[in-house]
Amino acid sequence: MPTQTAIADYYQRYGHGVPTTSQVTAYRLEDVAAADSYPHVRRDFYKIKLLCGADGILSYADQRVGIKGCALIFVNPLIPYAWERTAGRETGFACLFTEEFGTPQLRTASVAQSPLFRVGGTPVLFPTPAAVARIKHLFEQLLAELPSPYPHKYEVLRSYVQLLLHESLRLLPTAPTPADAGARLQARFLDLLARQFPLASPYQPLALRTANEFARQLAVHPNHLNKVLKALTGHSTTAHIAGRLAEEAQALLQHSNWSVAEIAHGLGFGHASNFNAFFKKQTGQTPNGYRRQAASLS
Repeated sequence: MPTQTAIADYYQRYGHGVPTTSQVTAYRLEDVAAADSYPHVRRDFYKIKLLCGADGILSYADQRVGIKGCALIFVNPLIPYAWERTAGRETGFACLFTEEFGTPQLRTASVAQSPLFRVGGTPVLFPTPAAVARIKHLFEQLLAELPSPYPHKYEVLRSYVQLLLHESLRLLPTAPTPADAGARLQARFLDLLARQFPLASPYQPLALRTANEFARQLAVHPNHLNKVLKALTGHSTTAHIAGRLAEEAQALLQHSNWSVAEIAHGLGFGHASNFNAFFKKQTGQTPNGYRRQAASLS
């Protein structure tokens, strides 16, 4: 199973030298040792990477994306990714930062809930030449600030990271506005469900887990929410929640080093036995059996 890599470990493994700080850093891709591929491992930091002149394949969770030219890549700490170069030598920048680096606003508004980093979101974007120029300029400013003796430089660095995220969010396609109340309620429910994942810690259980809790948060009656979801999707509120819990459980079993008991607690199950029964019902396998199978295939 993939191990977890910290910023300092990452620097040493790939010949980047010594990071300027342990919570945030950046570098030019052309300034580090080249490798034809980078293995599929899980980091304990977020990563924003601008590739230019790239020709290769990015593997991210269960996705494989071919990249030619310029691309922005967003790495979530819980989801491993790997890069396989097929030709040439890309240039560009990378910014690495930990959960601790961010302010509460940066963590919740721009990162943890962002479609850029969220599981099932958009981990690869293809910026226009004008956007590439703006993003390169922000990376250059961030690099210049890292060695600065300015006592408030971390505030400046956070601002540059936020600007990088906002420039990236501009590139996302605009979602169509739901046309009726039922579709709007469905969209709000699905967004509320998605925003709870990925889990950051087994010691911070899900805030919303039952159909009643979601309905209360959405200010509607549980029966109305269930009726709307079944009419529009064919699945009940409980089925949507159970499916998303099972997806997160599979991701954690495959990509994290959390114990089964920790995963059960994080997903809101009072006892590991209840989680085992739920997982087997959803997948046909026990959690430990699924983890062993995933490890044997990785």
